[in-house]
Amino acid sequence: MRLSLAIPLAAGLLLLAGCSSAPEPKKESAPPTPAPSEPVTPKAAIPPSKVGAPDVFKVKMETSKGPVVIEVHREWAPIGADRFYELVKDGFFTEARFFRIVPNFIVQFGLAADPKMTKKWDKQIADDPVSRTNRAGSITFATAGPGTRTSQIFINLRSNMMLDNQGFAPFGQVIEGMEAIEKLNSEYGEMPDQQALTMRGNAYAKDKFPRLDFIKTATVLP
Repeated sequence: MRLSLAIPLAAGLLLLAGCSSAPEPKKESAPPTPAPSEPVTPKAAIPPSKVGAPDVFKVKMETSKGPVVIEVHREWAPIGADRFYELVKDGFFTEARFFRIVPNFIVQFGLAADPKMTKKWDKQIADDPVSRTNRAGSITFATAGPGTRTSQIFINLRSNMMLDNQGFAPFGQVIEGMEAIEKLNSEYGEMPDQQALTMRGNAYAKDKFPRLDFIKTATVLP
């Protein structure tokens, strides 16, 4: 069964659907290192960015648990990297909640504080080939199947290599502040109504889940 990390907005948006709880942790003291691999698409074949995204760039997220820095590599997943760059530049993540946390598995975000912003970016993008493994700290778009990525993203809390052959293509890596990600409040677990968060944004989150951690700001570093 294919693991889905999202469903389209019209159908109720993002579940790590079909995965109501984290898989059994592997018995190892630390996540394995990424499987040796070169990008599936040679550098020369990577299309130039149509949105001005650099080949490598860093995004700093100021979160309610502290700063986090993500380093993005376009060669890993150029379409996903470009979309993330656009979202950050548009202020999409300001005040956005970390709305789904599965301990020892993933942290998920990407529904905007303002539902108008979520609707604005409900634009599906094509898939990238998976050229890097979903190791601990890697950042990846959620998907409900081929060609369904929009704005929802997850950070791997451990090595989740079983996601690699399901089409989940990492486009970056947390290089600073992983300890902040690991401290995010997980008391709510699986939020019961992501459609309500989609439609009402922070008005819903603050009312029903007042202790959710959030992103204060996200900016591309110079």
